[in-house]
Amino acid sequence: MTQSRIRFVGLAAASLVLLAGCGAFQNARLDPEATRVKGGREARPDPKDGSLLDAFRGSRDTVKVNRFLWTASLDVLDFLPVEAADPFTGVISTGYGTPPGGGTAYRATVLISDPALDARALKVSLQTRRGAVDAATQRAVEDAILNRARQLRIEAGRY
Repeated sequence: MTQSRIRFVGLAAASLVLLAGCGAFQNARLDPEATRVKGGREARPDPKDGSLLDAFRGSRDTVKVNRFLWTASLDVLDFLPVEAADPFTGVISTGYGTPPGGGTAYRATVLISDPALDARALKVSLQTRRGAVDAATQRAVEDAILNRARQLRIEAGRY
C-alpha cells in the first residue's frame, strides 16, 4: 500500500514539475531567421497568428508550378510508373521503367521550381539500376520536356 502511494506522489510531483516548466517558455520568441530556408520562396511566419488551427488551413509554403512543364514532364516520361506526384511542391518521382525501343530501365525525379516556362525551372535526375546516367542523356530528357512544354503552350494560346 505504501509503495503505491509513493509511486503516486512521485508521479504527481513529476507531473507538476513538467507542467510548471511549460510556463517558462511563455515569453520566449522564435527567431524567424533561424527557420528561414535560403531559397527565398517560403512564406515568412507571422508571430501574431500561430494557432493549432493553422495546421488544418493548408500550407502557405507552396511553390507555384508551371502547368505546361508539369504536363510535359508527365507526357515525356509516360513510360515510367509514377510513384509520387506533388503539384504543390513541384516534385514528380517515378519508378523504374524501360523506354519504348530501349533495353535499359530508368528511374526519374523531376523538380519544377518556378512558375516560368524556363529551363532554370526544370531539374531532372535520371538513374539506372547501376547508378546515375551521363549528363548528355539527362540533358536530352530535359530538352524533350521543354520542347513538349512549348508545344503545349502554343496549343493553349490558340484557344
